[in-house]
Amino acid sequence: MQVHQILKSKLVPGVATVMPDTTVAQAAAELAARRIGSLVVSDASGTLEGILSERDIVREVGRRGSEVLGQPVAAIMTRTIQTCTLEDTAHQVLARMTEGRFRHMPVMDKGRMVALISIGDVVKARLSELSMEKDALEGMIMGF
Repeated sequence: MQVHQILKSKLVPGVATVMPDTTVAQAAAELAARRIGSLVVSDASGTLEGILSERDIVREVGRRGSEVLGQPVAAIMTRTIQTCTLEDTAHQVLARMTEGRFRHMPVMDKGRMVALISIGDVVKARLSELSMEKDALEGMIMGF
């Protein structure tokens, strides 16, 4: 299954973004309000600058305390971001997420970010794919 197929089944389309000067507290409130695990950090022109996850916030609060909440997200965001394309497969994306130990990946098309895919999206797609394969194999065995 390819990324473009996985994105068709996402419950919430689009990408939640914040500006680099948004405070960590504001970003945390946005994550909580939307019930999501990460925000893409981009400038006014939409250029991808980083990604801020719940893990980033918790790690920095643990290191520096609550003072980090008043800092801009640019100070703690992950700057090195792996991306995928609409043509990448679920296997490829899942392998990269597992190897890199991250759970969210921007999807790029022609140099533009078009979506954000999560490890939950990929696992759900793989489970669906495996279920269909199982049903097909059972049908072949039973002669249907």
